Amino acid sequence: MSNRIKFILKRIVYSFITVVVLIGFTFTLMHMLPGDPFSGGKAIPEATKAALFEKYGLDKPILVQFFIYLGNVFKGDLGVSLPDGRQVTDIIAQAFPVSFELGMRALIFAFILGILLGVVAAVKRGTVWDSASMFFALVGVSVPSFIIGSILQYFLGLKLYQSTGVEVFAIMGWESANAKILPAFALAFSSMATISRLMRTSMLDVLNSDYIKTAKAKGLSKKAIIWKHAVRNAIMPVITVMGPLVAAVLTGAFVAENIFAIPGLGKYFVQCVQTNNYPVIAGTTIFYGSFLILANLVVDLIYGFVDPRVKLTGGKE
Repeated sequence: MSNRIKFILKRIVYSFITVVVLIGFTFTLMHMLPGDPFSGGKAIPEATKAALFEKYGLDKPILVQFFIYLGNVFKGDLGVSLPDGRQVTDIIAQAFPVSFELGMRALIFAFILGILLGVVAAVKRGTVWDSASMFFALVGVSVPSFIIGSILQYFLGLKLYQSTGVEVFAIMGWESANAKILPAFALAFSSMATISRLMRTSMLDVLNSDYIKTAKAKGLSKKAIIWKHAVRNAIMPVITVMGPLVAAVLTGAFVAENIFAIPGLGKYFVQCVQTNNYPVIAGTTIFYGSFLILANLVVDLIYGFVDPRVKLTGGKE
């Protein structure tokens, strides 16, 4: 068996094990929540509660429930929402496209703006451009996304509307095009800061390398050196962190969706945590976790093939 196939199979097996562990932890923590999913803080007759527990299998021993649930998950059955009886997969199918679109918009903002800020900071090192870029990066890693979102709503949404009479940016909802900009930017801000700082450091290393000095000696233009040679190599560390950044963006979307009243999966998750709706909590967590594990797997495989310094066996030359 070739090293390439071994490398792929090894990563897939590790990812599968991680998913199983995730299901186990999620199931355990879910059942440690106080209260039950039916009362909603209100007293209901014990006979009614017992009948509901029996209907949804919650009267069985925890270990039995877990193995039944594990088998159902691998069949694609994440259970039903309690107590309304909706399939969890239907809830995910309805709400996740909105969350996915928000996340993709945020990643595009973060990737493009983060790289631009990092390149400018490195090329203009020691100037006001460098200081301004790193100031934005510092704000991004220091200020939570819900504060960024609230600031954007107040100044670019409310104040701008009051001064111009034109709703340039909507501050609530997801129906119109102008409602999709502020939440995506608020969600992207932290990742943009991470990418810009990483890109600046990587660019400074690349700009001081021998092949860049050789390119300068050959008379290549500054623009060609930066964009055709330096950025192309400096971007490799950014690719490495794309998996964790996807995780940060999608989990941060829970906050952004609630601030901007976006009908995504985060809204359902928060509501179900408040009502102890076990299947939706577990199903959403497992779905997101599996999605992020898959994203990390893809990034890992891409990096293993793109970077010649990394052997396909996982080590370094």
